[in-house]
Amino acid sequence: MNIKMTRVFVVLLMGFEILLGLAVGQDQIIAAMTKASETTPASSTEKTFPQRYARYKLQRGDGFDISFELNPEFNQTATVQPDGYVTLRGIGDLMVADQTVPELTTTLRTAYSKILNQPLISVILKDFEKAYFIADGQVARPGKYEMRGDTTLVQAIAMAGGFTDTSKHSQVLLFRKASEGWYSAKIINVKKMESAGNLHEDPQLHPGDMLFVPKNRFSKVKPFLPSASMGAFLKPY
Repeated sequence: MNIKMTRVFVVLLMGFEILLGLAVGQDQIIAAMTKASETTPASSTEKTFPQRYARYKLQRGDGFDISFELNPEFNQTATVQPDGYVTLRGIGDLMVADQTVPELTTTLRTAYSKILNQPLISVILKDFEKAYFIADGQVARPGKYEMRGDTTLVQAIAMAGGFTDTSKHSQVLLFRKASEGWYSAKIINVKKMESAGNLHEDPQLHPGDMLFVPKNRFSKVKPFLPSASMGAFLKPY
């Protein structure tokens, strides 16, 4: 009987030590996360989007001029086809969609090096998609807008006619393309920025960004209310 009790005591003691170790480990993890959040500048955690200026990438339907410094007989104008290829003089079809101008120049030099000796090539975009942003949701004029120069989120909302009466100013969503098929999103409290008179946090839009203004909770109320419920809001005449 004493042996069994001893075994039970040992098992309980081991279990207690394991639980104590887990508790200590959890406390250490929480403490480390708390310390990291305290030592990390707030500005770095708020920067959801990468702060860089991406180069324009060729889209279907874009056109560009190709000039050969030493071989002008190969000068030509090419248009990106719906499948992303262009048909070029002397080398045939070449995939160029989603390439920047420097990348396209390198691609062309590599391709023409098969028939020319160290070709000197320059590329000039001729017809290309203009920079744009999309405004959707509770704005006066939802749609696609061309960007002319630097445009901030607040300016973009103004270009789209401003907020409607049913908009939720405090939770404007800004979507930005992160990679092929993926978008990153950030919630912007425009109401707070405007009420504080501080637009330093007003983000610059990038080409292709989409802003979405959701409805506020009051817009979920039935469109028609009995007049008795509105009596407190009506001015007597």
